[in-house]
Amino acid sequence: MTATNIEIDPGVLAEAMRLLGTTTKKETVNTALREVVERLKRLEALEKMTARAARGEFDPAIRAYEARKRAQRGE
Repeated sequence: MTATNIEIDPGVLAEAMRLLGTTTKKETVNTALREVVERLKRLEALEKMTARAARGEFDPAIRAYEARKRAQRGE
């Protein structure tokens, strides 16, 4: 890890510690950074999936799934 000296708003830090359930400044900053990265990666993945859906890439799979369900019900 890299040692970094930064100024952090004590009120925001205290609120982050409360919300994250962390007990040290280091743990709070590392947890917050990890959570931001994970959240943004999930958002990127969602945007990619949305674009694929808009292009109709999932339509054949949806039709196949619906056809299997109809066949199972005897339709």
